[in-house]
This record gives sequence, structure tokens and C-alpha cells, in this order.
Amino acid sequence: MNPVAVVGRVFLDFLAAIGRVSLFTFNGVRHAFAPPVYLRLIGRQMMVIGYYSLPVVGLTALFTGMVLALQIYLGSSRLNAESAVAWIVVLGITRELGPVLGGLMVAGRVASAMAAEIGTMRVTEQIDALTTLSTNPYKYLVAPRMIAGVVTLPALILVADIIGVMGGYLVSTQKLGFNQAIYLKNTYDFLEATDVISGLVKASVFGFIIALMGCYHGFHSKGGAQGVGRATTDAVVSASILILVANYFVTELFFSGK
Repeated sequence: MNPVAVVGRVFLDFLAAIGRVSLFTFNGVRHAFAPPVYLRLIGRQMMVIGYYSLPVVGLTALFTGMVLALQIYLGSSRLNAESAVAWIVVLGITRELGPVLGGLMVAGRVASAMAAEIGTMRVTEQIDALTTLSTNPYKYLVAPRMIAGVVTLPALILVADIIGVMGGYLVSTQKLGFNQAIYLKNTYDFLEATDVISGLVKASVFGFIIALMGCYHGFHSKGGAQGVGRATTDAVVSASILILVANYFVTELFFSGK
């Protein structure tokens, strides 16, 4: 095969995929702001994304904070800078590790579930039935998940930040011998509102990405059970990659001037 033709075909397929995702995003966002609003569906999705994801996200944050404190102590002790453990832990959790690891865990759990649910509806023609019954599938299926993702994930990540910081506090005070009052004072003195806000903004963006990728791949799945399985995998992979890419740009937006 002509290598130029292969590259050109891949590039055109890439542009076509970007176009499909852009149109899907536009339709989803447009129907999220247009009435009617299905509050019951939004509430159910908030439970799925937030409440049911809390155990796995909480455990991830807890052990991340614990191992971060341990590793920072081992590294800083070589430079006699053990006092830096408290503020490095709190900044690392609130700025980066809390939102990113929490977003990736939710992507693995929620994006796959969304893709599987909507993909099953697609291959069994339930989405076509909604259209026949004059129910817009974007309004009924996509918009509630987008709204729930944007609203719920920051609250989930805020809880994860608290759990992660407490994990670092427990290891530092109970295992590494830090004074509890001094550790808490260092944590409070170095933490700024921007650090927490940047993490919550990231969480909101990640929630939108997770809902978008789960709905998009499920909405465009085809080929029966095999197609639904492929859509589920693609949803998790694409959401995880976009989370890492978006993380850089949001970080650049908040801290490029510092």
C-alpha cells in the first residue's frame, strides 16, 4: 500500500472523529441548558457518579496521601528538609493527585458503565424508540449525565482531598514522629485557596470529559455485544487520555504566571 495514502486516510479519519465528537458535544451542551430539565434523572446520575464512587475514590486518596507522605519524608530527609512533608503533601493532593487519580478512578468506573448502558440501548434500538416517542435522546440520556458529572465530581474530589491529607497526617504523626500541632499548622499555613479551587475546577472539567466520552462511545456503538464491549473500552481509554491532557492545560491556566 502507498504509505502516503495510509497516512492521509488516518489523518482524515482523525479529523472525522474530531468532527463527530464536536457535534456530539455541541448537541449535549445545548440540550443541557435548554428546558425541560429532568431533575430525577440528574439526581440518579449524581448518586451513580458521586455516592457510589466514594468508596473507591476515598481509598485511593487515603493510600495516596499515606504513601506520598512516606516518600516525601524519605527524599527530604537526605536534605534535612523533613519539615517540607506537610506542605508538599497538601499541595500534591489538592492540586494534582486528588483530582487526577480520582478522575481516573471515576473514569474507569463510570465512563464504562455509561457506555455499556447507552450502547446496549443503541444496539437494542431503544434509542430509536425514544425518538419515535418524541423524546430527544440527547435531552434524556446525555444532558443529565453531563450535568451530573460537572456538578458531582468537584464535591467528590473535595472529600477525596480531605481524606488524602488526613492519610498523610496519620502517617506523618503516627509513624514518622511529627508533632501533630506543628504538622497541622504547616499544612494550614502553606495551603492557599487557589490550590483547592484549581483542583475543583479540574474535577469539574474531568467530570464533563467522563460523561462526554461515556455517552459518545455508547451512543455510537454498533455490532451487538462485541460493539458494546468495544465502546466500553474506548470510553475508558479516551476519557483517561483526555483527563491527562486537560490536566496540563488547566494547570497551565492557573499557575503559568507563578
